Amino acid sequence: MERVPQQADAADAQGAVAGRARRFAVAGGALVVVALLAYWLGSSGGNGEEAAPRPSATPTPSAMLTVPDVFKRVGPSVVVIQAGKSLGTGVIAAEDGTILTAHHVVKGTSNKGAENVTVTFADGTRTKAVVASSNPKLDVATLKPAKLPEIVIPATLGGTATVGVPVVAIGNPLGLTYSVSTGVVSGLNRTAKDGGLNGLIQFDASVNPGSSGGPLLDARGLVIGIVVSIADPGGDEAFAGIAFAVPIGAALGGGEGDGPPGGGPEI
Repeated sequence: MERVPQQADAADAQGAVAGRARRFAVAGGALVVVALLAYWLGSSGGNGEEAAPRPSATPTPSAMLTVPDVFKRVGPSVVVIQAGKSLGTGVIAAEDGTILTAHHVVKGTSNKGAENVTVTFADGTRTKAVVASSNPKLDVATLKPAKLPEIVIPATLGGTATVGVPVVAIGNPLGLTYSVSTGVVSGLNRTAKDGGLNGLIQFDASVNPGSSGGPLLDARGLVIGIVVSIADPGGDEAFAGIAFAVPIGAALGGGEGDGPPGGGPEI
């Protein structure tokens, strides 16, 4: 049979337990204070003000962004291209300011395809550019601008497309600069009506003339394709809910080529 403790022993035991409880409470409170302080410092810089966002072209691989965040991240990398009477879009693809776009946007500027191309960056910097390389078979081209903005923010190229995943397109449809549209990847390995291009990403984010050469982005802000054409069953160059992009892997693998660009009506 266990011995029943005396009242004094019970009081001592209760006091010890209470002391341990107090010490635990104090330690736990300190941990809470430290956690709150770390959160406060991380979010506001410790000065009571919200930290200013820093532009970055390298998203965390696993981070899923909202559409406004995708635009905030990649918008500074998108450019407006005016090539003669042709209006299009491009995306900064490298630290040296190299711009990736659609070949048909710049193909008719001159016999060499390297004159009368004007690029306007997101900060308003406007400059001439020359065609550095082109691949009409893939309908992609790169431009070298004569002048760069003070801060060059290249987009992050990469990622893969999967049917059903959300996508964002940024471009200049009908001259409405820096327009954003959203949708999903609706098909892969598509071939356009004329058979000029295959292996295309099919998507349903709205694009129109002026969108060509713009980036097709996944939910992490990665450029997964270059917009090149739309399905145009009515023959009026109006968006019918189906558009196509060259996968970024194919776009980066192209060099000089010949033959007419394919992929459906050019936009």
